[in-house]
Amino acid sequence: MSDQPRVEIYTKTDCPYCEKAKDLFDSKGIEYEEYNVTGDDELFEEMVERADGRKTAPEVFIDDELIGGWDDTSARNETGELDEKLDIADENDSDGDGDGNVEHRPLIIAGTGIAGLTAAIYAGRSNNDPLVIEGDEPGGQLTLTTDVANYPGFPEGISGPELVNNMKEQAKQFGAELKNGIVDTVEADQRPFRVELTNGDVYTADAVIAASGASARTLGVPGEDDLMGYGLSTCATCDGAFFRDEDMLVVGGGDAAMEEATFLTKFADTVYIAHRREEFRAEDYWIDRVHEKVEEGEITIMKNTELVEVHGSQEGGVDHVTLVENDQGHPTDRLDDPETNEFEFDVGAVFLAIGHTPNTEYLEGTGVTMDDEGYLRTQGGDGGGQTETDVPGIFGAGDVVDYHYQQAVTAAGMGSKAALDVDEYLEDLERAESASETEAAAADD
Repeated sequence: MSDQPRVEIYTKTDCPYCEKAKDLFDSKGIEYEEYNVTGDDELFEEMVERADGRKTAPEVFIDDELIGGWDDTSARNETGELDEKLDIADENDSDGDGDGNVEHRPLIIAGTGIAGLTAAIYAGRSNNDPLVIEGDEPGGQLTLTTDVANYPGFPEGISGPELVNNMKEQAKQFGAELKNGIVDTVEADQRPFRVELTNGDVYTADAVIAASGASARTLGVPGEDDLMGYGLSTCATCDGAFFRDEDMLVVGGGDAAMEEATFLTKFADTVYIAHRREEFRAEDYWIDRVHEKVEEGEITIMKNTELVEVHGSQEGGVDHVTLVENDQGHPTDRLDDPETNEFEFDVGAVFLAIGHTPNTEYLEGTGVTMDDEGYLRTQGGDGGGQTETDVPGIFGAGDVVDYHYQQAVTAAGMGSKAALDVDEYLEDLERAESASETEAAAADD
């Protein structure tokens, strides 16, 4: 170890957020000690004690100070506080990324999910020198998927993290540069665009591809904020193993909920699925897998049921939840209905899988059109330019645009379209600049 502060990271096997934490410190050139708690009860108890009772991974410490899990570490990185604790803030301030010496790139891609990485591969092959900003969830939602069985070319399936890492290497091979950080603002009232990151780094770019994906939604119910990380989670693959032999509740009715419930049967006594409607939104493949688990007694389905409160403490974790049910569905809309039944239900862990919110806040004020949920409106249609937004030079791909399909393969397709649209846009821009220079030269003559 060098003279740098001592960094310790508690991790577990098959933990995508653990990989994100390690990637963050690797990108900063920071050495760290890794403690994998999988299968080591003594080490796990040590982590829980040091992390003030939290039973999630990763847990990061700098010089014995608890930094927290991935969300906490990422948030401190955004504000620059993490660099201060690592004693590298001055180094980053002198990198020349401030307004005094702004680096220009033909293309900046926001996000490293499947759409962003595909765009980076295509843009790199077109010699458009893409700078790819990792975002607050490097690798996107696919890093939370244990088994991707429907991505073409992998008859045996492939894990989400492995597919993402392969694509990162492929993008780098074609000249893409990946940078840890989060886009904070895009100023579209000037050309080239001014792109500022949350850590204060500034770039200019001729074109921007928004491929920043979407983040997991939460319910906003009582107990949620206090117990997040203490038995309440949005990532079953990250935290399921910490609640072995407990009854577990999964909230949701889409593919993610079905997948997480199926995964959790490895650890749970019984997995309960609470869904607010009678019908699931998941594809038949996942519904069939869940019904197999139902027949085996490992999963119980609670339809027309919603979670309204989580009970417990940070010391003891989740103790039980309050649920409401009504046979007509959407029971929280029918709380005054005498047919709505509210009841307490004992579980030791709760996993939320209720959809996502697009990460498009940084485009507010640019003139880009969004719907009420924040999804970008692109041109669509036939022919070229399908990924263009209302602002020339800003393009959208993946889950920031697509609220319907939300598949890895469709995100990849949109990423390739965006890169091709950008290439055509940059060529048009170059031709226009060349013509303008020729006219100016002719005028001087």
